[in-house]
Amino acid sequence: MEENDFSGERQVFDTAYELMIHHLEWRARTTSLSIHDLEGELYHLTIYEGQDWGGRGSLKAAEIEGRIQAYITMINRMKKERDREKPHQVE
Repeated sequence: MEENDFSGERQVFDTAYELMIHHLEWRARTTSLSIHDLEGELYHLTIYEGQDWGGRGSLKAAEIEGRIQAYITMINRMKKERDREKPHQVE
C-alpha cells in the first residue's frame, strides 16, 4: 500500500490494521498470547490471502493486508519486548 494513497483501499487497510492491532493488544493483556500463537495465526491468514482464485476484490484484499500487517507489527513488538527482558550475557 503506498503511503500517499487516499483511496478506499487505503482507508479499508488502515481501519483493518487499527482494529486488528487493538484486538491483538487486548488479547496480549488478557490471555497468555505467545509469539508462537501469533505466528501460527499469521501463517493461516497468509494462506487465506493467497486463496483469491475467485477474485475477492480490492477492498477485501486491502482488509486482509491490513490484518496481516497488524500481526507482523505485534509479533515484532513482542519479540523486541522479549529480547529486552532477557538477561544480558557477559562474555
